[in-house]
Amino acid sequence: MSNKKLHIVLLSYHDSNGGAGIAAGRLKVALESEGHRVDYLVREKASSSNSIKFGNGLVSWLKFIAERLFFLRFEKDKSIRFLFNPGIFGSDISKHPLIQQADILHLHWVNFGFLSVDDIASLTRSNKPIFWTLHDMWAFTGGCHHSGTCEHFQLSCGDCKFLKNPNPNDLSHRLWEAKKNGFKDKNLHIITCSDWLGNRAKQSSILGGHSIKTIPNAIDTAFFSPNTTDLGLDPNKNYVLFVAMRVNAPAKGFHLLKEALAYLDPKTTELLIVGGEMTEELPLKSHSFGQVTDPSKMRDIYAAADVFVTPSLEENLPNTIMEAMACGTACVGFEVGGIPEMVENQQTGYVARAFDPEDLAKGILWCLENQKAGEKARTRAIQLYDQKTVAQQHLAYYAQA
Repeated sequence: MSNKKLHIVLLSYHDSNGGAGIAAGRLKVALESEGHRVDYLVREKASSSNSIKFGNGLVSWLKFIAERLFFLRFEKDKSIRFLFNPGIFGSDISKHPLIQQADILHLHWVNFGFLSVDDIASLTRSNKPIFWTLHDMWAFTGGCHHSGTCEHFQLSCGDCKFLKNPNPNDLSHRLWEAKKNGFKDKNLHIITCSDWLGNRAKQSSILGGHSIKTIPNAIDTAFFSPNTTDLGLDPNKNYVLFVAMRVNAPAKGFHLLKEALAYLDPKTTELLIVGGEMTEELPLKSHSFGQVTDPSKMRDIYAAADVFVTPSLEENLPNTIMEAMACGTACVGFEVGGIPEMVENQQTGYVARAFDPEDLAKGILWCLENQKAGEKARTRAIQLYDQKTVAQQHLAYYAQA
């Protein structure tokens, strides 16, 4: 690997709202720690971030609205509104000074009117290596972020279950054609956070011929650690933790966790919730922390929990599992996406049968009875996800280009 110090430009829609933006920000820190210059170009930024905002707020909002209005006449119903992105509206950033100066361009999640399919294609035609970390399936489908059981992305999309009038030449097929043509340049290199997503990408008709490598997201394992500040919880109770940006988002599976909680002892076990208030009655006493934006407080909550549960119906490589593991907390999740790659079943946590609340409860009980699982989880997080390890994997892949 060359010792040349690189100028790397990361691109993502938002720097801190959502797992992809957080992961890209952590990669910036990891690569800078190895001595490289890293600029982080985003459409939307948090006030405290050191990322660089592209465009003005009004234009960003209008492009987001245009993207949603375009899709409105095609969508099956409002429940799938943000599960499918056309990628029609965006901004040509190929002439931006940072793009012109960069040695490496590295895309993350660029939807919601940041980069269109044509904008991404324009970048791939530049005389620069382009890397793209996929956080879902959008890059190789006709517009959906997770296809579920649908395998149409292996051929040419069409007959899309997300659309009002599915047919062989529907919007998903036309968007598939645009990506097939736009993403064909061989200087586009793909990174997936999990082998599960990598295998899906390799099976796709759009990206199957590209270089595809699995590299996990990075985490600061010195910061995310078992050391905690007292949260005032009862030391004689067991605490089960659930975290989501929106607790009631159907794909996050809280309804399945609620069923699982009925199998636990309400005298000894309580629930911790991050992501919103619960108005419905639950089988266990719950403590809601609302939306937590302070990383130190989030670390303390992870460390205070006895087990972290992610009952999601679809996942790639959740930052939340990495964070909980690094804080010495055993994890439970369904056998979906990249979760089985992260959690060693009955070693660092428990991998439950997909969408089975009773087995999810069994996993929670196993973790509560096997306290050493948290220590093993911490060790595994350091081995797989530590910043230095992940940065060096990225740099080795950059060097191949």
